[in-house]
Amino acid sequence: MAADAKEGDYFVREIEKNDGFSLKVKQCYLGDVGCVVWDAAIVLAKYLETKQFYDPSSGVNVWAGRTVVELGAGTGVVGLMAATLGADVTVTDLEDLQTLLRLNIQENQALIKSGSVTAKVLKWGEDVSDFQPPPHYVLMADCIYYEQSIVPLVESLKLLSGPETCIICCYEQRTEGVNPKVENQFFELLQRNFNCEEIPSEKQDPEFSSPDIHILHIRRKA
Repeated sequence: MAADAKEGDYFVREIEKNDGFSLKVKQCYLGDVGCVVWDAAIVLAKYLETKQFYDPSSGVNVWAGRTVVELGAGTGVVGLMAATLGADVTVTDLEDLQTLLRLNIQENQALIKSGSVTAKVLKWGEDVSDFQPPPHYVLMADCIYYEQSIVPLVESLKLLSGPETCIICCYEQRTEGVNPKVENQFFELLQRNFNCEEIPSEKQDPEFSSPDIHILHIRRKA
């Protein structure tokens, strides 16, 4: 997306938060996978607001003051949600998605009261010294679909995560084409260094969940 992108190149998707405010997320009419808000991103964003993480009435806020890195952020909706809940977030993606990420940060800045959000370039498998010490959370929605990226993605997860890091991965299970093979490769590779725990649907947002969208908590093996 060129820096001189015009207003007409975008349309806005609103994602309502539990506090009644809405994230306004710009998407591109034209462009590749990163320019669209995928269902898994919304399922993950809404999961961050569930009572186990965030319940103002009982003073629970797991996100306050936590450091978060989102991988393959695309439009940035997941990272933006975490920032509005009080986390210090870095949303990352490739160079050509930075314009869109920065636009969406700007668009939603008013909703971010105690957290923060910045956009940075992160190419999977490459140096992560900019993102150290290891964040408390790594978030990723629908990042497992591209065969060539599986090895570098797992490499990034290994480089980014410390013993305390929780990776929250949300993905839509797709049954066509190479997707099942790519998913299997990802989990095979991942399980050499990490333990995965699938989150049951009753712990997800009751409205924003789906049988073919999975949420996992992934942690380094001790």
